[in-house]
Amino acid sequence: MTRCFSLTAVRNRCYKSSFLKAGLRSTITDLQDGTIMHCWVPKTHNDSKPNLLLIHGLGANTMWQWGDTIRKMIPFFNIFVPDLVFFGDSYTTRPERSESFQAQCVMRVMEANSVKKLSLVGLSYGGFVGYSLAAQFSEAVERVVICCAGVCMEEKDLKEGVFKVSDLEEAADILVPQTPEKLRELLGFAMFKPPPSTLVPSCLLADFIDVMCTEYTEEKKELIRAIPKDRKLSNITKISQPTLILWGEYDKIFPLELGHRLKRHLGDNAHLVVIKGTGHAFIVEKPKESYRHLKSFLVDLQPPPSTPSPIPNNENHLSSCKGEAEKITLKTA
Repeated sequence: MTRCFSLTAVRNRCYKSSFLKAGLRSTITDLQDGTIMHCWVPKTHNDSKPNLLLIHGLGANTMWQWGDTIRKMIPFFNIFVPDLVFFGDSYTTRPERSESFQAQCVMRVMEANSVKKLSLVGLSYGGFVGYSLAAQFSEAVERVVICCAGVCMEEKDLKEGVFKVSDLEEAADILVPQTPEKLRELLGFAMFKPPPSTLVPSCLLADFIDVMCTEYTEEKKELIRAIPKDRKLSNITKISQPTLILWGEYDKIFPLELGHRLKRHLGDNAHLVVIKGTGHAFIVEKPKESYRHLKSFLVDLQPPPSTPSPIPNNENHLSSCKGEAEKITLKTA
């Protein structure tokens, strides 16, 4: 039965309005290969400002995930905010599902907007795409921020207990939820301390799913399946750009050890900062601290002190946490 009122749709319109007020406009780029890309771009490009690319993760559309960040970053950058393929208004008829293909699509949008140099922030799945973009287009990418993205995971990690959910199909069902129960499960994994379940009634979760999660569900699951396929640390390119790695201390989706692994892989060129008392959704749980680190690295160009790499110990990060969370936590997945 069709709902006559949708709180999710109302909130979506509010985010769209905020993007427009921030000086962005909605664009569609036809890549002429069966791929259509939607991207928010500056209404007027300011040549005196550097360019910043914000790449979203799974879950809600890019407006929900970056709305608060844009408001703070817009004074310093020309900001570009794409919908990745199979999210928002972006899609393809091509069979590719890798983060490498996603990165190529995003870069073609940047080229279509005459962007020659940029820095980027990749959130969760967007971190995989951002890392690939930095590796493939090293001359164009100046600085990189990877947020809670297990770029250095390996296929064998699924069998060796690194992840709480080791079955890839089960993980895909959680990350692309189709029922309120699965969405509650996702929120439990995303938050360090989920609020009481009474704050998120099933009707709101169902409304969110209807608006945000019913299109391209199988294609999104294919994107998830493609991440670990034949993945080995030895085959992951070491990017050369100055890199900030941000991670939630108690991330249950990509355990903190993967952040330390990425830092070790990149060496002295990377800095790992752990946001204490947060999970995968640290950008929601501690937005002020998250923004402070982003501004220091991207605006002030200051390298933060790295978090020391401990002896790997996954036990602290693999505990089960079932629960519900406020609607705002849907921003990050």
